[in-house]
This record gives sequence, C-alpha cells and structure tokens, in this order.
Amino acid sequence: MTQTLFINARLIDPVALTDSRGALLMRNGKITAVYETAPTPPKGASVIDCGGQCLAPGIIDIGVKVSEPGERHKESFRTAGRAAAAGGVTTIVTRPDTSPAIDTPETLEFVARRAALDAPVNVLPMAALTKGRDGREMTEIGFLQDAGAVAFTDCDRVISNTKVFSRALTYARSLDALVIAHVQDPGLSDGAAVTSGKFASLRGLPGVSPMAERMALDRDIALLEMTGARYHADQITTARALPALERAKRNGLRITAGIGIHHLTLNELDVADYRTFFKLKPPLRSEDDRQAVVQAVADGLIDIISSMHSPQDEESKRLPFEEAASGAVGLETLLPAALRLYHADAIDLPRLFRALSLNPAHLLGLAAGRLLAGAPADLILFDPDAPFQLDRARLMSKSKNTPFDGARMQGKVLGTWVAGTRIWEGH
Repeated sequence: MTQTLFINARLIDPVALTDSRGALLMRNGKITAVYETAPTPPKGASVIDCGGQCLAPGIIDIGVKVSEPGERHKESFRTAGRAAAAGGVTTIVTRPDTSPAIDTPETLEFVARRAALDAPVNVLPMAALTKGRDGREMTEIGFLQDAGAVAFTDCDRVISNTKVFSRALTYARSLDALVIAHVQDPGLSDGAAVTSGKFASLRGLPGVSPMAERMALDRDIALLEMTGARYHADQITTARALPALERAKRNGLRITAGIGIHHLTLNELDVADYRTFFKLKPPLRSEDDRQAVVQAVADGLIDIISSMHSPQDEESKRLPFEEAASGAVGLETLLPAALRLYHADAIDLPRLFRALSLNPAHLLGLAAGRLLAGAPADLILFDPDAPFQLDRARLMSKSKNTPFDGARMQGKVLGTWVAGTRIWEGH
C-alpha cells in the first residue's frame, strides 16, 4: 500500500471554486482525503511539503494531435506523453486527423496499443465521424465506441453535406456518443490565412470573415434541435458566435464549447510580418474578439480550454504565410499561457481549472478533474509565479512550432502525478 501526504499546499478546487491552504492524502492511485490542516502522516506514508505552491487536478486536454500513424516524425506518443507530463497534462484526448485517419476499430486499437506502451499519461482516442474524414459516409460509430473511442470528429474538415451530418448526429444520439465539430463555414473559410479586416488587407493576405464561425454554428445548432445529439464545438473564437451559443444552452440543447489557448492569449496582430508559427486554424482574431471569449470563459459560457496541440515540422512552417501549414504545439505551454489570464486578473485559478480539468472530465464522463476523495490521483503541483523565458529548442515535443518562442512567461510545473505515480519532477 503506497500512501503520499501533500502538506502546506495551496489547493485549487474547481468544484467548490476555492483557493485555500490545506493537505491531501493519496493512496493506491486515488485521492483518499482532503484536509484543511495537515494531519499526522499515516504510518509508512511519504510526505511532500508543497511549500505553499498550487496543487490542482491534472489538466485534461481535448484535441491533441499525435501524429501516429503516418507522421511519426512530427510527434509520437512517447514525445507527446513527455510533453504532456512536463506541462501538467495528465490526460490527452487525441484527434483522428492522422494519416490514415482513425476511422476503423483496427486503427483505433493500434493507436491505443501504442499509447499504452509509450505514453506516461492517460490517452483517450477520438475517432473520425466519416470515413477518411471525407464527409460522405458515416464511420461505424458503434464498433468504434466499443473499441474505446470517447468522441467522434472530422476535426477541421467540416461536413458540408447537411444530410450526411444530420444522419451522423441522429445515429450518434441513439448511442449517446459525443460529436465534436469545427465551426467554420467551409465555403467562406476555404483558402483563408488570417481573419479578414484592416490587418489582412495591409498584409495582402486572404482573409475569412468572423461570420464564417457564426454561420457554421447556427447550422449545427439547427441540426441539434432536430436530432438531440450530444455536441461540442471545438473552438468558439469570435464575439459574433457567443449569442447563438448562449441561446442554444438556454434552450436546453446538449451543447458545450471549447477554445484553444492561443486564441485566448494572442490576437491577429501577433502575426506581424508573416510569422508562420502564428498561423492557426481558425486564424487568430481581433483583440475585441479575444477579450469577448476570455469573458465567456470566465462566465462559463465557453466550457473548456485546450491546447489544440498541432505539431508541424520545420519544412511545413518555413514557407510563405499562405502556403505554410496551420497549427502550433501547446502541451507544455498550455498552463503558463493560461496563467497569463490569471495574472491579468481576467480569470481566477479555480475557474481556470474548471475549464482545464473539471469540465473536460464532465464532458467525457471521467472521475478525474477534481480534488475529492475517491477521484483518481491525477495531480499537478505548480508555482504560478515562477518566471521563465521560453526556448522552443527545449520543448519535449518533436516539433517546435510554438508561437511563444522567446516569450517571457510565468508558471512552472513542479510535479505531475498520474494514478498516484509521479511522472514529472520539475526544477
């Protein structure tokens, strides 16, 4: 029987929304008790003095791209797992936009075996909603669910055929399967590199109107009214989409929404002189949009913050801006970037971890994401104030395409535990 007692901890509780001093005991992979004052350590227990630093539930990151199978040179389960551990991410929910797509039980089982073998963190795979992510024929959702798929998504390939999407939603509803969608009108967003506006015009770059997000969300909400499916919008990044999301929730639809950390902490001007590490999908938005979505997270309208970890090799990024691949790595930078919102007094730590840990756990039906007796001992210890300058060469990920290279940041992970086992020790 292994027992560990954390004392002198600043407990970040996303359930009670409290930030208070206390102690926590874990035994055999689970949290067994939480205390306001440190008890006498049980016989044989090891004691960790947290020194007043933050102890919180491990981050559950939905939408992580691990490039197995097909593009292992960009990211493997081994490197993604190490990056997650270093970033305080204890569960990664992986995307099916691999090569080939994860659209059969056999491919899903291959991914699960690779993850179990190489990754020190929990790995929950998602599967494609349509075969080959082509938007024409539904995958075998029931068989994929039986094989371990926790959600179904075609990622950034929007299903433009409304009849196909409505059938998939109806079938998913019959199995209570979660469907995750990318809300961008495919016609308007085709070929776009940035958000339309003055900046796009000055740089001579093809832009997409923020209305493309609102239009896609409106369509999907109408289909949800028709089908009653469980639905999660992977990223809501514009102020124009927020009223529709609020109405859909108020009307009782089974809808949740997420946002990537880059859209919460960066804006369209960061692209500056065609810096391709800032090319994302959807593109970075205006500062007004950024402030609106930060407030939506603080209010709970946007439920989940994720890294949207998208590794790209140097050859894919060292191209003219229009031709460069979209996406940025984010497993290791998710927490320090999110702490920018805390240091700016925009979101307090308990609410931040509600979006990083508790709400993703609720969405996926997991017992993690909380500091409660009986919950898995998936924990992170971090110093929210520790300053550092990010050097992308030191990232654990194989790909180094981070927009935060050289940025001054705050927040270091001191320790990460999965099921009570320490998998990362910071310094």
